[in-house]
Amino acid sequence: MTTASLRSIDPAGPTYPSPPSGEGIGRGFDPRRLRREFPIFANNPDLVFLDSGASAQKPRQVIDTLAEFYQRDYANVHRGVYSLSQRSTDAFEEARRIVCAFLNAADERELVFVRNATEAINLVAQSWGAANLKPGDEILISDLEHHSNILPWQQLSDRLALRLVVAPTDETGELDLAQFEARLSPRTKLIAVTHISNVTGVVLPVTRIVELAHERGALVLIDGCQAVPRMPVDVRALACDFYVFSGHKAYGPSGVGVLYGRYDLLEAMPPWQTGGGTILRVGYDHTVYQEPPHRFEAGTPDIAGAVGLARALDFIEALGREAIAEHEAALTGYGVDCLSRIPGVELVAGGQRRLSIVSFNLDGVHPHDVGTVLDQYGVAVRVGHHCAQPLMDKLGLAGTVRASLGVYNDKDDIDRLAAAIEVAREMFAR
Repeated sequence: MTTASLRSIDPAGPTYPSPPSGEGIGRGFDPRRLRREFPIFANNPDLVFLDSGASAQKPRQVIDTLAEFYQRDYANVHRGVYSLSQRSTDAFEEARRIVCAFLNAADERELVFVRNATEAINLVAQSWGAANLKPGDEILISDLEHHSNILPWQQLSDRLALRLVVAPTDETGELDLAQFEARLSPRTKLIAVTHISNVTGVVLPVTRIVELAHERGALVLIDGCQAVPRMPVDVRALACDFYVFSGHKAYGPSGVGVLYGRYDLLEAMPPWQTGGGTILRVGYDHTVYQEPPHRFEAGTPDIAGAVGLARALDFIEALGREAIAEHEAALTGYGVDCLSRIPGVELVAGGQRRLSIVSFNLDGVHPHDVGTVLDQYGVAVRVGHHCAQPLMDKLGLAGTVRASLGVYNDKDDIDRLAAAIEVAREMFAR
């Protein structure tokens, strides 16, 4: 592969029409046409964006929804008797209903709007964890976790004298289920694991994890940040107790995320952050708090963010989550095959079922240097430890180059990535 392969994306062509909500486009959807719905590519025509695992780009429908909401319907929610406030409240609560349907939750009251998955995990740790865990209890995580699914439990463990237990992955990058089960004990009260690793792309066997946990009376929290944008997620089928995700990775706005929690759990949990919107009655000696989810939504929420997130989830539904998963799985396989053929490229193991994320290094070259060269050819990737330093320590790596996919990527993008890596390899070999 040569530098001649480093061609630009042609922004011309017909706009891909947004299909009606619920009407999937199936196996034949064309990412190159679809990306016309993402203004970022028209404004950056040479861009190959391979960093959706950090934040996905936003389709025109989401951008327009935000602008229209601020121009036509914005006011504070749950507080005003005037019609504009009622419209804003209706739009905000309709967004909650859309999230509920998207996750197949049993009750809209099981969905709490937060800033992101990080805040959602902290909420569970500081509310459910602080109220239910006692010295000697154990929290079990995997060695694939993002810092946001380590630090809240680490901090809670330090405060309450808990034990944080780590289940390992094997040499293929898969979670070692035998080792995982061996680390379950009568003291295990919570299991907190990612659905898809943000470093390797390995899909964890979360259904089996939930089964094993519940057999022993433990609860399960799943970090779904990488899963929600690219595969079907049904919290009732999973039977998980908590599920979290961030809007900005799911083609939605930054600053909004979701905590799903079984209603009986949320109902028994005390407020974490308190203030306006969380209360029924305040007195100097006693305060009565609202029922979930409002008990956990202190202050003015990101109203437009929730509305924009709902539009993003509609966008995903319209494409078809099975179709997205099929497309990205095929493209992931193509990427692994292409990169593995380049001399000096070392892929990080991602198990038998890797989805949408490929991490690698170029022998003898720092990931930051590789990323800088790729950027010169319009290829945007993430470099570093990806907020997973314990995993990097286990792998003996300072960091990696990470390519992560979205619905707008196709084989041409992988070819341009491979061509740019070839250039970097030749450059640093001199």
